[in-house]
Amino acid sequence: MSTNVRVRFAPSPTGPLHIGGVRTALFNYLFAKKHSGTFILRIEDTDQNRYVEGAEQYIIDALNWCGIPYDEGVEKEGSFPPYRQSERKDLYKKYADQLVQNDKAYYAFDTSESLDNYRKEHEAKGKTFIYNWHNRPKLTNSLSLSDADTKAKLASNIPYVIRFKTPQDKKLILNDLIRGKIEIDTNILDDKVLFKSDGMPTYHLANIVDDHLMEISHVIRGEEWLPSLALHKQLYDAFGWQSPEFAHLPLIMKPVGKGKLSKRDGDKLGFPVFPLSWNESVGYKEAGYFPEAVINFLALLGWNPGTEQEIFSLNELIQSFDLNRVNKSGARFDPDKTKWYNQHYLQNKSNKELANLFLPTLEKKLGTATNKLNIENVERIVSLIKERASFVTDFWELSDYFFMTPTSYGEKAVKKQWKENTPELMSEVLTLISNIDNFTSTIIEKTIKDWITLKELPFGKVMAPLRLVIVGDMKGPHLFDIIELIGKDQSISRISNALKMLN
Repeated sequence: MSTNVRVRFAPSPTGPLHIGGVRTALFNYLFAKKHSGTFILRIEDTDQNRYVEGAEQYIIDALNWCGIPYDEGVEKEGSFPPYRQSERKDLYKKYADQLVQNDKAYYAFDTSESLDNYRKEHEAKGKTFIYNWHNRPKLTNSLSLSDADTKAKLASNIPYVIRFKTPQDKKLILNDLIRGKIEIDTNILDDKVLFKSDGMPTYHLANIVDDHLMEISHVIRGEEWLPSLALHKQLYDAFGWQSPEFAHLPLIMKPVGKGKLSKRDGDKLGFPVFPLSWNESVGYKEAGYFPEAVINFLALLGWNPGTEQEIFSLNELIQSFDLNRVNKSGARFDPDKTKWYNQHYLQNKSNKELANLFLPTLEKKLGTATNKLNIENVERIVSLIKERASFVTDFWELSDYFFMTPTSYGEKAVKKQWKENTPELMSEVLTLISNIDNFTSTIIEKTIKDWITLKELPFGKVMAPLRLVIVGDMKGPHLFDIIELIGKDQSISRISNALKMLN
């Protein structure tokens, strides 16, 4: 492997970055870091009609949140600026003209109306219209016109495009690092537009010129660009440039059925498809996912480490990543697996970090009462509930009774646990709790359980209704840990309230 590995992620700012785009960026990042190379961000904004305000910043913010920042590119100028194609537009025309001069491309003056008519004529005969060697002679271009007519049209400023002149009767042998050898018959290819009548290059020309000028060594991109490989390789050959190596990543497929994962799938099944929120669409960040969980599950969508290992740190991914182990076939997206990853990372975070992540929710729910909270108690609460959580956003539902006195009680639980002699038993428990000085979980548990044994009562007759009056339902971690954390006064208050409300 060459030591000068340079790869690029080159999205168009036409909307939010799809999770499939994030995976493309990730694989480029991993490959670059594995080979001590450079990861570049280039914004391909030649199609100004589809440009969306804020999309470029979204892409940058998304890469930074995911923890895969680029080394060189927009706002991080390297040796090959600028990194927005719209700011490079003046340099593409000379390359398009160079192709025309070398008989590798030509001027085409056809109007959109005339091309539409040709298409309709072909469709009426059950054929497909392709602008290539077969149809060039009867179309309006510099190959069918005389030199004088062509010059006259150019001098008259008649709108034109520049098309690539695809050779006839050639067999292209292409190589893809993931898919191997690919053979293409040039007779089935069309003459793609390289330069548009509005003075802007198409993706195909700008992409090739920029990759060459920025010394890109490997082009790692999505499978949807595989049909463009034939043209791109021919363009490199037409310029006399050495082409980079190509690798086309498999699609990320829908969770159910066939087809590429879309925003509609996320809306339908209730999971994000964007890294960050965009308009009304919730992103992975806002849904409560940790960036390291997102990176971990994305890495294994289409790449196989060759082992049973599923949990990887970013450094482990860099060390293990190999394009030879990227699959050819599409990778099915599994929303449940993504939650599993997030749960794993949540369980492995410190209680202190999780408590601090939980504080904004507590502030929203409790208002100024949050100021009275003991952060160490919040850490202990988190330690008791986190094993049942997949997201920090689950914490409030799992722990609200630690912070707020129950105002109602689970109907089924009351029916099952609140018997005729329960009020009498709870009154005695209240007295026991009132008399405990060293108010710790261990002492509270011993005091109440010793009393239950002394009274020769079934444990369930006391423990279940006690949980009900403290928590409001039959849920929560170890009961005596809850009682210790809410404190003696609050425990007494809750038992007293329940005796009034349930009697």
